[in-house]
Amino acid sequence: MNPDRASTTLRFSRLLLICAVVTLAAACGRDRSGDAPPESGDTAVARVQGATVWASDVKREAVAQGLVGEGEPLDVTSDLFRRVLDEVVDQKLLAREAERRGLDDSPLARRRLEATKERILGDMLVEAEVNGRINDQAVQTLYQEQLRLARTSEEIRVRLILSRTKPEADAVIGILAQGAGFSAVATERSIDEATRFSGGDLGYSTLDVMPEAYANALRSAPAGATVGPFQTEGGWAVLRVEDRRKESPPTLDQARPQIVRYLTYEGVRRLLEQLRGKAKVETLLPAQAAAPTAAATSTATPSPGAPAAPGPTP
Repeated sequence: MNPDRASTTLRFSRLLLICAVVTLAAACGRDRSGDAPPESGDTAVARVQGATVWASDVKREAVAQGLVGEGEPLDVTSDLFRRVLDEVVDQKLLAREAERRGLDDSPLARRRLEATKERILGDMLVEAEVNGRINDQAVQTLYQEQLRLARTSEEIRVRLILSRTKPEADAVIGILAQGAGFSAVATERSIDEATRFSGGDLGYSTLDVMPEAYANALRSAPAGATVGPFQTEGGWAVLRVEDRRKESPPTLDQARPQIVRYLTYEGVRRLLEQLRGKAKVETLLPAQAAAPTAAATSTATPSPGAPAAPGPTP
C-alpha cells in the first residue's frame, strides 16, 4: 500500500473512533460558548465554519491519543500541535456533515451519544473524587510505608566465562590461576556472545532471578571469589563475583508513577463499592452466564508490590 495512503487511512480510522465525542459536544450545545475562552488563558487556534477551536481542545485530543501527558505542555508552534489541530478540524468537519445529514437525530446515534456521555461523566467523576485526592503527601506516605515493609534483597555483580566442554572450562581455570585477568579471558574464550565483549559482565542481579545452577553456585561465594566450573544448559560456566551489595530501593521519583496508578485504582475501587452499596443493580443474565462475571469481580486486588511497585504488602 502507498505509505501516504496508509497514513491517511490510519488517520481517518482514529477520526471515526472519536467522532462520536465531537458530535456529542455539538448535540449538547451547538458551540454556544461563542468566542469566550473555555479555560483561563486559552487561545483560539482555528475557526471551523464559525466555530472556534481552542488550544485546550487540541491539548485534550493529544492527551486522549496518549501523545502527551495530562500535565505536560504542548507548544502551539510545534509540529505535533499542528498535526493534532488538523485532526480536530477534521473531526469538526465530519461532525457538521453528520448533523447536516440528520445522522445525529437517529435512535442509534442517540444511544451511542448517551454511552459516550456516560463514559465522559464517569471520567470526570473520577477526576473530581479520586485524582483530586492524590497529592504529594499521599504519594510520600505510601512510599515511606512501603519502604518500611519491604525486605531488602542482596544483589550480586558477576562475570561469566562460558565454555563448550569441561576440559575447556578447566583450561580457563588454569589460565586464571596464572594471573590472567578475568575480563580479558572472557573476551578471548567465552562462547557467550551476549557478554564476551563486555568482559563477561552480567551486571547486578539477585539470586531469585538467576538460573538455578548459577544461584546455587553463588549463594555463599564472597566478593572476589571465582566459582566453577559447573554445568549449565548452555555449557560449562566459570563465574567471578565482582561485588555483593544490598539491593537499592527505587527513589520516590522512580516509584511515583506506580504509586499514582495504585492510588487511582484503590480510589476508583472504593468509590464503586460505595455506589454499588447504595444502588439497586439487577443482573438479568441466567445463573450460568452470570457466574464467570461474579468470579472475575471477586479476584484479589492487584498489589503494586515491593517499593518498585508500591502498595500494601499482603
